Parts: sequence; structure tokens; C-alpha cells
Amino acid sequence: MNTALLVIDVQQGLCEGEHAAFESAQVIDRINRVSDKARAAGAAVIFVQHESGPGYLEHDTPAWQLANGLTVAPTDLRVRKTSPDSFHKTDLQAVLKAHGIEDLVVCGMHTEFCIDTTTRRALALGYPVVLVSDAHTTEGNAGLSPQQVIRHHNETLTNISSFGPRVTAVSTDDLRIGT
Repeated sequence: MNTALLVIDVQQGLCEGEHAAFESAQVIDRINRVSDKARAAGAAVIFVQHESGPGYLEHDTPAWQLANGLTVAPTDLRVRKTSPDSFHKTDLQAVLKAHGIEDLVVCGMHTEFCIDTTTRRALALGYPVVLVSDAHTTEGNAGLSPQQVIRHHNETLTNISSFGPRVTAVSTDDLRIGT
């Protein structure tokens, strides 16, 4: 299997409290369905965890941990990162090469930051990306609701053609891995 699922930043500190991402529990349920499909197809499942300094997603704090309700298997891999780009100063590219990965399925949090940046970087590195259109979310911002941000990125990322590889947006229900 040459596909990997990247589950980006689905961490406790982004799913609960005042700044919880939109519909976190529902998105976690969909991510669990996606990761079940990936594992059943023999795809690598990689959890990417963001970490910052004191007070925000600090390594090994409760907020940094993977979100409650997220299904993680013993065979799943983990990558730690410190920027919106899951490839920047991480071992993600080496992990993908070691597992013979040629294409990616992407889901997680926050749409306009880590999902967007990682997806664009993946394209630049030559990876086609399937963006699970209903399995990424955000808190939104002063100018756009979470739903607008999600919809905008589903449309925008699928229209990027300059890298060569493309993004395809597919819902959890329509996602097929290895078929």
C-alpha cells in the first residue's frame, strides 16, 4: 500500500474549551471512520501533533495529547511538529519515504493553518492529496465562520494545479482507499 493517512493536530487543546474547533466530536467520529478504512486497506496512519511553548499545546501536557475519542492503533505512527507545515523541521518526509508512500489522505485541524499549509507542501513535494472534505475543521475567525473556512478550502485546494499533483476533496462516506 502506497497511501498514508495524515491526521493533523486532533489534540485535546483544540477540541475542548473556549477555542474548541467547530463540531470537534463529529469530526473526530468521521476521522475514526477514515482511519478504520485506512487501516483495513493497509495504509499507514500517521498522527501529527503540534506543540508550542508554555500555555499552548506544550509537549506532554493534557492539551497536547491526542483528543478524547480519537481511535489510535498500536501500529499508527506519530510525528511532532512546531509549525503549520507538517513537513517543516520534522521527520515526516523520511517516514513517508521509508514506508514507500506515494499519495496522502489528509484530515484534521485547523483548516486554514495546518491542513492548508501541509496540503500545499505535500503537493510541492509531489504527493497527490485526497482531502477528506468533512473531516477537517477549524474555530473560524473574525471574518469567516468555521463552515465558510472549510468550504473555502475544499474549493480552493482542489483548484491548485501548478504543482502537478492535485487535491481531490472527498467526503468520509465516499472515501475509498486502496480500491
